[in-house]
Amino acid sequence: MDPLRLTIAAVPLAAYLLLLGLLNLRRQPLITSGSSDLATLGLALSGVMLVGPLELFRPEAAVVEMGNYVWLLLLSFYWLWVWLFGLLARPRLVIYNISAEELHPVLAEVASELDSNARWAGDSLTIPKLGIQLHLDSFSIMRNVSLASSGGHQSLDGWHCLATLMAKKLSVIRVQSNPRAISFFATAAVLIALSFTQLLSRPLELAEAIREVWKY
Repeated sequence: MDPLRLTIAAVPLAAYLLLLGLLNLRRQPLITSGSSDLATLGLALSGVMLVGPLELFRPEAAVVEMGNYVWLLLLSFYWLWVWLFGLLARPRLVIYNISAEELHPVLAEVASELDSNARWAGDSLTIPKLGIQLHLDSFSIMRNVSLASSGGHQSLDGWHCLATLMAKKLSVIRVQSNPRAISFFATAAVLIALSFTQLLSRPLELAEAIREVWKY
């Protein structure tokens, strides 16, 4: 891969890894919606998509007609798909830098405050008053937990109430920093160093790649 395409693919991914590292260094959990989490991942992969499938299937007729503006069209097309997946996805909340064992009592307290008839079945929770059915999906390597909806009949207003109260409860909780944050920082540093090393050491290939990509 030429240095230009390598940099385009690696830098957004490195920025995403740096963000994950910072989140895992925090002593406080962070809650976000599933749509926001998907959008962040989509941004991290935008460079890979741009130099991969988007360039591979770039319509030549559009290139002739629109010139370099075709890249804006392709990126817009990609982001419309990311947005569509976010809209169609079932409700989900993602809590970073916390284990399922640490989150469980917090969620139990929130559920009891929202609805005294809330019921647990293993890692599944039903809150009838809010129209919510969910289960805990833990990812121990990343040290985050997802509250994923179970079933298609969900109340978006109920999920909003749950997210608001969860954010309030988590704001006063302190957890241990995740030592795996170092691996995120190290991987991001390698990607950035590799990108800039290639840019500086292969100027002729860089110039050729710029002419090839930006030829109109």
